[in-house]
Amino acid sequence: MTGEPDAGGSGGERDDGQDAILEANAAFYRAFAERDLEAMDRLWAREAPVACTHPAWTVLTGREDVLKSWEGILTNPDAPSIEVQDAVAHRLGETAIVLCREIVEGAPIEATNVFVLEGGEWRIAHHHASAIARFLVSRSVETDPFRDRRN
Repeated sequence: MTGEPDAGGSGGERDDGQDAILEANAAFYRAFAERDLEAMDRLWAREAPVACTHPAWTVLTGREDVLKSWEGILTNPDAPSIEVQDAVAHRLGETAIVLCREIVEGAPIEATNVFVLEGGEWRIAHHHASAIARFLVSRSVETDPFRDRRN
């Protein structure tokens, strides 16, 4: 459905495009888990501009710098493992946004992954992961910063 966001993972039926987007997102995290730099390279866009913001890093732009950062992470024996939860895809024509939660060493990190359709394949153009800040207000259902608001 081009032109309006389609939420995937909401329990309803998804079209094949939604499944492909969520599979591309899963492949991104599989490449991280398997420390597979070649797979990571294949997943990143070649035609669209790319950018990446790792937790506590400044934004990296350009495919070369982004992949160099992944090389450093994937070859680091101390790099943490990541569990991915609650992935939801929103498709806007040939662009898709996936929102998900990463669990890194027990701590939740919110991530946004932007994919573009290149040559019939969904490729990642932007990854942004950020730790969840705790608010200095009393937590309730209305103010809980950890409550899932993706759907």
